[in-house]
Amino acid sequence: MPIHIADSTTTPESLAKASEEYLIFYSSIVNGEMWCPDCLAVEDLVKNTFSSEDAPSALIIYTGDRPTWKSPSNIFRSGPFGVDCVPSIVKIQNGKEVTRLVDQGEIIPGLARLVKS
Repeated sequence: MPIHIADSTTTPESLAKASEEYLIFYSSIVNGEMWCPDCLAVEDLVKNTFSSEDAPSALIIYTGDRPTWKSPSNIFRSGPFGVDCVPSIVKIQNGKEVTRLVDQGEIIPGLARLVKS
C-alpha cells in the first residue's frame, strides 16, 4: 500500500476516521527536510516498511515547524491521539489506538514487530 500524506486541513478528530491502519506523526519539512533529527533517523525505515504492495496502509501527518510543534497548544498534542513526541507511529483499528511507538529508540527496533502484530 502506498503511504499517504495528510493535507493541511487534517485535524486530530478527523484522524479517528482515517482509513489507514497506521498514523505516522513527523515534524514538518523546513528548508527541504524534516527539522527533527529523530524523524530523519527513521524516515528510510518507515518508507521501506510501508511502501511495498503488501504493506499495511499508513498516513503521514506533519505536526508543524519547530516552534509550532513545541507549543503546548499544538493541535496534535490533544485530541484522540495526544501526541507528545515526534516521530510517533500509532496503530489504529476502528478509529481507536491499539498501540504506539515513539522516538527512534522505540521505532527502529520495534517497527517490524509492530507491523506484524
